[in-house]
Amino acid sequence: MISKTLRIVIAATLVFGVVALAGAKTFITIGSGSTTGLYYPTAVGMAKILNEAGTDVRANARSTGGSVFNDRAVGAGQLQMGISQNNVAYYAYNGTGVEAFQDKPVKNLRGVAVLYPETIQILARKDSDIKTIADMKGKRVYVGDIGSGTEQDVKNLFGAFDMSIDDLKAPVRGSAGSAVGLLRDGQIDAMFYTVGLGASAITEAAQTAPINLVSVDPSKIEQLHAKYPFYTEIDIPGGTYPGMDEDATAVTLKAMLVTSSDLSEDAVYQFMETVFSKSQKAFYNDIQNPNLKKYFTLDTALEGMSIPLHPGAVKFFKQHDIEITDDLMPPS
Repeated sequence: MISKTLRIVIAATLVFGVVALAGAKTFITIGSGSTTGLYYPTAVGMAKILNEAGTDVRANARSTGGSVFNDRAVGAGQLQMGISQNNVAYYAYNGTGVEAFQDKPVKNLRGVAVLYPETIQILARKDSDIKTIADMKGKRVYVGDIGSGTEQDVKNLFGAFDMSIDDLKAPVRGSAGSAVGLLRDGQIDAMFYTVGLGASAITEAAQTAPINLVSVDPSKIEQLHAKYPFYTEIDIPGGTYPGMDEDATAVTLKAMLVTSSDLSEDAVYQFMETVFSKSQKAFYNDIQNPNLKKYFTLDTALEGMSIPLHPGAVKFFKQHDIEITDDLMPPS
């Protein structure tokens, strides 16, 4: 026989257990990128906004290898959200394009929102005599980490010039932050860096080394766009970085926020309603990424969306009267 006291203890434990579950919070880890880029402060800022709002959803940011890592980790449940180039998210969902995803589609990957344009910035030392991509033949050039979105961008760009990475004297890999240091110190001649305009690592390098932005011929960008619709033309205004006073023509993609279909509709909706709507002033002004204030609006948050949306995102956009095309609806 169970004593009266023990029955009371068991009953109380069950009651408090239910209450605890009812008050349980959803924790979201957001994958970002190198601390020298713009993914990291963006993820940190969004997590801070969410945590200060006092909702049932909490978040933290994690520095990662970037788009490819984030898409794989979200698919595997190691991250709940991540920032990714829109082309890499497309490759991940469809199992193509990047070796990491070839015939291994991440079918639980879902879109949240497109955040801002992300530009393939080509930097060269002034003493390298590199004026165009074609001038990189026989040079030491950083081409992105192995399997990264930047590496794939470089391969695609080189293709427009009838080149390949094999035409380089030394294709350098590793983190973009380390590559900026190599460029500054004269250990490489040029580098590709797919990142938002105004990245602090480029600014710091430009303050201490003779560096130029290399323009891409608009006709080559047209070729790229015809083959890869993700790529479009963008102008980098003179003065974006110290000592770089001339405008440069570049190729741009979009940075977007992704999540997993395993995350609940309510959690994603609460995240979006808090960060993108109720706290939009903080989103624009408190996050250390000027591209958000310059480019992000709810009306453009689906432009460049390359994978189906999460149901929580569908609910959010519908409530804000944003039209959703059929191809972006979650698979049934």
